[in-house]
Amino acid sequence: MSVPRLVIAAPSSGSGKTTVATGLMAAFAARGLAVSPHKVGPDYIDPGYHALATGRVGRNLDAYLCGAELVAPLFLHGSRGCDLAVVEGVMGLFDGAAGQGELASTAQVAKLLRAPVVLVVDASSQSRSVAALVHGFASWDTGVRIGGVILNKVGSDRHEELLREALESVGVPVLGVLRRSVGLETPSRHLGLVPVAERRAAAVEAVAAMGAVVSEGCDLDALLALARGAGVVSGAAWCAAEVTESPTHDHPSRLAEKGTSSTDRLAEKAPTPTSRPRIAVAGGPAFTFSYAEHTELLTAAGAEVVTFDPLRDEELPDGCAGLVIGGGFPEVYAGELSANERLRKAVAELAATGAPIAAECAGLLYLCRELDGAPMCGVLDASARMSERLTLGYRDAVAVGDSVLAVAGTRMRGHEFHRTVVEPGAGAAPAWGVLSPARRVEGFVQQGVHASYLHTHWAAEPSVARRFTERCRTS
Repeated sequence: MSVPRLVIAAPSSGSGKTTVATGLMAAFAARGLAVSPHKVGPDYIDPGYHALATGRVGRNLDAYLCGAELVAPLFLHGSRGCDLAVVEGVMGLFDGAAGQGELASTAQVAKLLRAPVVLVVDASSQSRSVAALVHGFASWDTGVRIGGVILNKVGSDRHEELLREALESVGVPVLGVLRRSVGLETPSRHLGLVPVAERRAAAVEAVAAMGAVVSEGCDLDALLALARGAGVVSGAAWCAAEVTESPTHDHPSRLAEKGTSSTDRLAEKAPTPTSRPRIAVAGGPAFTFSYAEHTELLTAAGAEVVTFDPLRDEELPDGCAGLVIGGGFPEVYAGELSANERLRKAVAELAATGAPIAAECAGLLYLCRELDGAPMCGVLDASARMSERLTLGYRDAVAVGDSVLAVAGTRMRGHEFHRTVVEPGAGAAPAWGVLSPARRVEGFVQQGVHASYLHTHWAAEPSVARRFTERCRTS
């Protein structure tokens, strides 16, 4: 399958990848192209801006969380039927999981997709040195094809002239020049950009401005020609229905290491269409972190998925049999979440029945007794508070015991990203045993609740969605 595609990378964070990638998506979409947006790594926020630019769901490509073998299938799934795919990288081009070589780097994803890379260079404090920089990136790994450069934050016509002159000797074409511009930056706070859901009108204006600036400053025809020169991506597109229809479609070699019993495997087969449990998924400004594949997997497993907003909805959706509360920023909305006492009580009452509840990071905080002194749902005998310390990184984990998500021994990879602390950090029955980078237990399993700081990607382990849906059906 061949989808024209570009990977937008940079020598380091802060070079302008998000502006350029989002701007290119918007510019090509304005030309009438169906653009498929993708983001390397676990980031939840950038895909929201990508979705505004393209009108399509932003999707992540994470070789650590999902495994390198799923990068191409997930890409093909998201880009099916599109004219062009734009993939925004993460950090610097060759930066990935700490201490694990190229794993989860933009370079690795570019190689897996056989995609040309466009390098975004912050040229604000250099002229001739840009040639050495680009030459180094172009020659570091011959498996990565640097197809062109976009120069960002160029100060003047004379500055542009010097940069172009220096790059002539490198043999990497300049495909765009963006001047220093005020007003293109999106607001940030303690965990990065402010999500689209919290500033939708302003975000729409920002994306439109990015598209206009990139359209004016970049050679869109040359970029499209570069994208169309990418080779065929081998393999089949990922399909939620296929991977949930039988446990044999689990991530390769996972069944053996999980020790799943034959009874569990039979119980977790795809349901008959006559029984569709309703699963409520938290959304709205306070809970914006989710991967599109999670909902797709739940639906394919036989669930009816409905969304609700804990900031505004005072009741859970009618007939709710289970609850998924993902990540986000409950600390920003602690007062409003606390003020919605009727919903907090409804969540606690649902948990008391033993109904399945899966909570990640922000969801964990919402289930605690309190967050920075503001009463939360009180499902967990734990309190949460903001911290000065940022907890960030990939984790290897194993399920300590059976839960509504997994059987004991299930291995999964996760990602932590928060500035909060939950005390205690684990319940009498922890959710996960973290194997690296340091051994510890964390999270809570009680009745039907599975609550943890770890963000996981269920495409790597379809049995999670299958098991959760089945428990919602039978609880």
